[in-house]
Amino acid sequence: MREKILTFIEKNSRIDLKELAVILGVEEAAVMNELEAMEKENIICGYHTLINWDKAGVEKVSALIEVRVTPQRGMGFDKVAERIYNYPEVNSVYLISGSFDLLVTIEGKSLREVSQFVSEKLSALDSVLSTQTNFILKKYKDHGTIMAAKSKDERIQMIP
Repeated sequence: MREKILTFIEKNSRIDLKELAVILGVEEAAVMNELEAMEKENIICGYHTLINWDKAGVEKVSALIEVRVTPQRGMGFDKVAERIYNYPEVNSVYLISGSFDLLVTIEGKSLREVSQFVSEKLSALDSVLSTQTNFILKKYKDHGTIMAAKSKDERIQMIP
């Protein structure tokens, strides 16, 4: 039942508990108990709202920053990642494979704010060897949700 609950709330965290209970064929209290247990066990780590800031008319600059670091003895990448994810500008930090070690996603009000974060905070950390910043120019799909308006197919249909 847990996996089914997680699958439904991952797609729509606002689903009505009564509706979810009916879909799963269980009592509403059972669903509520499972949700509370998964929150306590940190399986469910939070509930978020996905906002299309462009449509809201709010300027935001998002960036993906690839970071090459020196792992700390006995701690590996965890200690460096912890220092990075504690900055309020940081949305997420991932340990990745490839030529960089960490992928950091951040959001700022301006290009300058993002560049200041990289140059003054991130690059200043002792363990950070190098960074590569990629600015997000347009979001088409985010967290499984299509963000851009679907374009009309304007091709001429050819029928033989």
